Amino acid sequence: MFVATVFRIQTRFCQTLNLTRTLCLHKVNHKSMSDIKSVACTFIEENKKRLNDLSQDIWKTPELGFQEFHAHGVLTKFLEENGFDVTRKYKLDTAFRAVYGDGKPHIAVICEYDALPNIGHACGHNLIAEVGVATGIAIKEAIFCIFVKYPLPAEEGKCGKSYMIAAGVFDDVDVAMMAHPSQFTLSKPLMVAMTPVHISFTGKASHASSFPWDGVNALDAAVTCYNNISCMRQQMKPMWRAMGIIKKGGDVPNIIPNEAELEYYLSTPTDEELNILKEKLVGCIEGAATATGCKATYKFADHFYSALMSNNRMAKLFEDNSSSIGVHIDNDPDVVLKYGGATDMGNVSKIVPSIHPKYYIGTKICNHNEGFTTASGDQAAQPYTLAISKALAMTALDIYTKPDVLKEIKEEFSDLNQ
Repeated sequence: MFVATVFRIQTRFCQTLNLTRTLCLHKVNHKSMSDIKSVACTFIEENKKRLNDLSQDIWKTPELGFQEFHAHGVLTKFLEENGFDVTRKYKLDTAFRAVYGDGKPHIAVICEYDALPNIGHACGHNLIAEVGVATGIAIKEAIFCIFVKYPLPAEEGKCGKSYMIAAGVFDDVDVAMMAHPSQFTLSKPLMVAMTPVHISFTGKASHASSFPWDGVNALDAAVTCYNNISCMRQQMKPMWRAMGIIKKGGDVPNIIPNEAELEYYLSTPTDEELNILKEKLVGCIEGAATATGCKATYKFADHFYSALMSNNRMAKLFEDNSSSIGVHIDNDPDVVLKYGGATDMGNVSKIVPSIHPKYYIGTKICNHNEGFTTASGDQAAQPYTLAISKALAMTALDIYTKPDVLKEIKEEFSDLNQ
């Protein structure tokens, strides 16, 4: 799962929107853009020990989605100490909102801090939290006119951001951004649509040796369903995935199982394709029930992961700012065109212009692996994490100080959603 923190960048001192923006931009214009960005980057460097300590604290105390109480506590404390007005338990028990000022535009910098079962921060969400906090305090330091932050829980498997979307958290956000640790650095990673589905078969128990004819074997139904889905893969498109396990299949060998369960994740490059694959899966389930005489029930998750729609204009800003501080963006087609996993940032990207770059942290070990847990807590990840925080902060500063850029971002978003 995940916890996301959203910093909404806002103006601070004035009573009306126009006057606020005019005065803040007047302050900005007294410095060159490079000076402003330099202030942000320097502030991150000056606070790198505090940021690393924060990340290490979260890494050493892994918590599952919707249970990130320790992370919630240390992040809210850190932000309060840095001048943010923090609302704890914002909409969800482990979410919060941290605000600095009022006005427009609102730039949401999103963090995640939930861990995975048994293997801790194997997706590096401790680093995502660090990036979000670093980006936020740097923007605030550079302009002194802006800020907010919301942490949104449970990215891993629970699509936590969708709950916050439904609660209206993003209704007044202009753009959103975050960065995710990876084996590569990509400005526009391809992230799929995904939905979990729980499948149950109910049969009739009987003694497998003495009276097998009286039984209706739920495990046979589960195995048949599993095989049906496996056979279906030949007709699936190249980037469609049906990933599953049999979670329950009986208790003892000599009793015909009356209950069996499977858990699947379905993923496709687009939301529309996901609906097609879901229909095909239902056929596999119902066919298995008919063949074995069992009753089948299935439930798709209430909240599915939407495919990520990166905003090209925002991504270009991020690329330019990354290059300016020596961050290399991978351009190998084998990397750029490779689909990754799913993220509920995809859901955010459908309602507000967004970017979700991935960044290299010094390892080629893939996410959701014990080796990545080690890498996300290793000091070798810190220079990469600080650099990507600087790139995001500079991107946010470009958007805030250049109204024409924000207009272009929103026009692109509107065109894609027509």
